[in-house]
Amino acid sequence: MSDDLAQPTARQQSAWRRFWEKGGWWRALVLVVVYFALYNGLSLLLTPIASQIDDPQSAEAILVFYAIPVFMGCVLLVAFGASVGWLPQLFRPQPIRGRGWMWIAIVVVLLFNVLHLLSIDYGAAGFEVVATWLLAGVFIGFAEEVLTRGFVVNLLRKSGNREIVVALVSAALFSLLHAGNLLSGQSLLATGIQLVYTFFFGICMYLAMRVTGTIIAPILLHASTDPSIFLQATYPAEGPLGAFAGLGNIAVIAFGLIALFFIRGRVTPPTDAARP
Repeated sequence: MSDDLAQPTARQQSAWRRFWEKGGWWRALVLVVVYFALYNGLSLLLTPIASQIDDPQSAEAILVFYAIPVFMGCVLLVAFGASVGWLPQLFRPQPIRGRGWMWIAIVVVLLFNVLHLLSIDYGAAGFEVVATWLLAGVFIGFAEEVLTRGFVVNLLRKSGNREIVVALVSAALFSLLHAGNLLSGQSLLATGIQLVYTFFFGICMYLAMRVTGTIIAPILLHASTDPSIFLQATYPAEGPLGAFAGLGNIAVIAFGLIALFFIRGRVTPPTDAARP
């Protein structure tokens, strides 16, 4: 009886992997939607704890509203990657080389992250808040980059899309993930502005992955972006650096828009015989 039960399970796993190996934009969309639904569903489990928190800027609030939910998202993504055998692929060198101009994406994002970090009133924020945001940033960078620059890019390349399509679709799906902020009470205007920024930030993260040859680069860049922006917005230090840091969104959007005209290339998908 145990053998009979084991055989269908093996066949189901094989069919599951074959389904995702075919790639395609609609499978990428399905993956992102399912992740979004599961992530938000698991976040609801923390509602009883969240209702006990009075200060939304406290370390406890950051842990409950950001760090723990995104950590659960990381677990979901690792489980999916393991189920389809893609985890080793994600951290291998990129199958297509980048161009020298793509380093500008890293410089732009890193420059304004540093400016944000230098214009934070760390005394007002406190060690616990800063440390918790940095922890949350690591989880956010890992989850959102593995999902969009990892799995989504992989799915698009497996179906033979040109790299401009890969960049556009992965950035668009990354941007749409942030539409969920409407559910937390964020205004429609603020969310719309955020969607525009996150789309072009996604383009910059794609370029960072291309030019460095590894997904680790966008993970680390992204991990430093969210904490630096949120901390500087909540605990701004006096001085001129804050004004310069505030130009970061405009710089990212401007460069991302220009970069779209120069993205070239295509990754040849493996033949069916060569698929794992």
